[in-house]
Amino acid sequence: MTLDELEIGKTAVITDVGGEGALRCRLLDMGLIPGTAVSVRKIAPLGDPMEIRLRGYELTLRREDAKKIGVKAEGET
Repeated sequence: MTLDELEIGKTAVITDVGGEGALRCRLLDMGLIPGTAVSVRKIAPLGDPMEIRLRGYELTLRREDAKKIGVKAEGET
């Protein structure tokens, strides 16, 4: 599953970060590192962008970028 599929209020752990070049580096620099817990706080009324919480701060991402981040939801095997 990818981060853009995670529902509001749910928590997951990042499993992999996709993308290429500068985009991947930017995502990693923002703290989106495999093994990090992340939860979805809000989604804009029209569906884009989405606000997530990780490492003690809130981050707003476009859905297009969130599709590149693989996650494993709590309780998922």
